[in-house]
Amino acid sequence: MISILLATYNWPQALKLCLESLSTQTDPNFEIIIADDGSSTETKNLIETMQSELPVKITHLWQEDQGFRKTRILNQAINVARGNYLVFLDGDCIVQPDFVAEHRKLSQAGYLTTGSRVLLSESLTKDLLAWTCWDFKKFADRLLSYRLSGGINKYWPLKIKLGDGAWRKYQKFVWRRIKGCNMACWKADALAIDGFDESMTGWGHEDADFIFRLQNRGVIRKSGSWSTEVLHLHHRINDQSKAAENAQRVREKILAKAR
Repeated sequence: MISILLATYNWPQALKLCLESLSTQTDPNFEIIIADDGSSTETKNLIETMQSELPVKITHLWQEDQGFRKTRILNQAINVARGNYLVFLDGDCIVQPDFVAEHRKLSQAGYLTTGSRVLLSESLTKDLLAWTCWDFKKFADRLLSYRLSGGINKYWPLKIKLGDGAWRKYQKFVWRRIKGCNMACWKADALAIDGFDESMTGWGHEDADFIFRLQNRGVIRKSGSWSTEVLHLHHRINDQSKAAENAQRVREKILAKAR
């Protein structure tokens, strides 16, 4: 079984769309574990409502809001996951109906997958948040107009799905296209590196650190582009005051390995 580890923080309107998109998956063999980094009761109330409405099991993990501690709550989610394969997703992303199925196709022993995203404009994000419920067909029918108007920054990766192959494999670690909002690995591999580095607090590069340490252990990275794209809702830029420090820590680990 696949466990979707869904990180969220105080945006229940976006989380609702995300969960509704997960409720329409063509592959129903998965669970959802919500890794909540200290959201208010509004998010809790939404999750309780969705737990009774969605056809898949939803587990809600919550920790007190003491700043950006995504690594800590994600490690809790890894530990309680029942699935042997983990897909990491953010609550400000909407998935396509074949999201789980495509990740399952790319899952392979000894490999991890880093997916990609389609960025939505501020105006399109506002429109989608006003929908009564998520409707992928309604969205897909307007895809070309969304692209022409600048509502989305990609078109063809949502229209064409490519299969697995050697072209997806990365030969070495690169920072490019690592998105914590869409990546996957085996639970055993995540546990073998002790999950995320919890000393990395504040926004930025905890996902790159996680991927680097997996690759350093011998896990091969493959690209999930043209297969697992998620729709990333527009939002204000997070506090990036710790980003440079976190990036430097990853660089130090890379240099240490190179010596």
